[in-house]
Amino acid sequence: MTDIAGILERELGSAAVIGPGHERLDDYGRDESPLPEFHPPACAVLVESTEQAAAVLRICKERAVPVSPRGAGSGMCGGALPVPGGIVLSTERMTKIKEIDAGDLVAVVEPGVVTGVLQEAVEAQHMFYPPDPASLAFCSIGGNAATNAGGPRAFKYGVTREYILGLEVALMGGEVLRCGRRTAKGVTGYDLVAGFVGTEGTFGVITELVVKLLPNPPAAATVLAVFADMAGAGAAISALLREGLRPRVLEIADKSSIDHVRPKSRYRFPANAGAVVLLEVDGEPDAMALMMEKIGVRCDDLGALDVLAAHEPADRRALWEARRLISPSLKEAYRVKVNEDICVPRGRIVEMIARVQQVSLETGIDTAVFGHAGDGNLHVNLLSHDDPDDPAVRTKMWAAAERVFAHTIALGGTLSGEHGIGTTKRDYMRMEQSEQVLEWQRRWKLMWDPSNLMNPGKKIPARTKACSE
Repeated sequence: MTDIAGILERELGSAAVIGPGHERLDDYGRDESPLPEFHPPACAVLVESTEQAAAVLRICKERAVPVSPRGAGSGMCGGALPVPGGIVLSTERMTKIKEIDAGDLVAVVEPGVVTGVLQEAVEAQHMFYPPDPASLAFCSIGGNAATNAGGPRAFKYGVTREYILGLEVALMGGEVLRCGRRTAKGVTGYDLVAGFVGTEGTFGVITELVVKLLPNPPAAATVLAVFADMAGAGAAISALLREGLRPRVLEIADKSSIDHVRPKSRYRFPANAGAVVLLEVDGEPDAMALMMEKIGVRCDDLGALDVLAAHEPADRRALWEARRLISPSLKEAYRVKVNEDICVPRGRIVEMIARVQQVSLETGIDTAVFGHAGDGNLHVNLLSHDDPDDPAVRTKMWAAAERVFAHTIALGGTLSGEHGIGTTKRDYMRMEQSEQVLEWQRRWKLMWDPSNLMNPGKKIPARTKACSE
């Protein structure tokens, strides 16, 4: 067997390689995905430059060693998990913000820059980087680009893809490709940047990004509206959108989510609270005041149990607290938490949540649903007190997830709104996409990586026997 760790140590130095027997190596065989298959890598390589990343990919291609790129390890779908015999190439040490240009409204960053750090840096110069995944305090911009991450503000501002203007990518074999631009517009050639974003490291390793910035909105405000049931919350959302409201955030949470945060939240939810809607608007202060009044009146008209509004940052954070507590509260309460980020048309949100509740009744698995109502992206949490290492539990949980996926597709939805596919959803792709579409994606992958060593086994299911004959 190839001593890939030793070879890489000689090339990059021992400080760059976490080899067999190191106490940290197992960490690189895990991410935040539920019930993952654990494979410790042959080694993990922590590169500090494009040149080092290219050297690793050259060496691994020469020796036919699979490579799984990794950012902060915050992915939810197993996209950064190594395959047996493969290595992990981590960009966590590539943390430079190389440039922030207020005139051109762009920043040039390395992939290991933490998303929240980038946001703070540009806001200090009165600019705005809108993508805001829930893990922004520790996820990295390179990982965001690899998965095309979203977040609450995606409803108004769009997902990561809309903010990546240019990329530098190291390809398997060591070639380095620069594509894209730093101008606001540009239609020269094919859009390779958009093609790389969302590929989950299956085409190459992102080593530099040119990201688009916006002027920082002068003011923002938050509204929390509580309803007796999901139907009332859904009616309020539909009414506000029909009237032309375009909040930057439009969140929703069901009764199960509310009940799990009641003991921890400073806000005292009404006893009969069955759904909550969280809205955030931004813009000029005068226009925003009118929007806030309109939201409050409309929610009251539609039977809201309580409506709270906040303008000051501290008060806004207090309203956000309950929403941010949902996921950690569920994780604390259950031994198994499978979080699926399905997406349905906005008009089918209430129906989808009802179908999730039906899956819970049919399977005996607890559920909680919250997410981004503005774009129909729901986080369906399947919850169990059982042993996560029990194969029977794994089978039961994924059987329930498959039912959720089937309902999603039946309502005109998609399997993932922002988390990606990785390994956990890979084998369900045929529920949504035809074999023809999957085959063209396989061909596209092999165009960039003919040896199929770049994060193999992720995102697209293998050909069936019938298709390969």
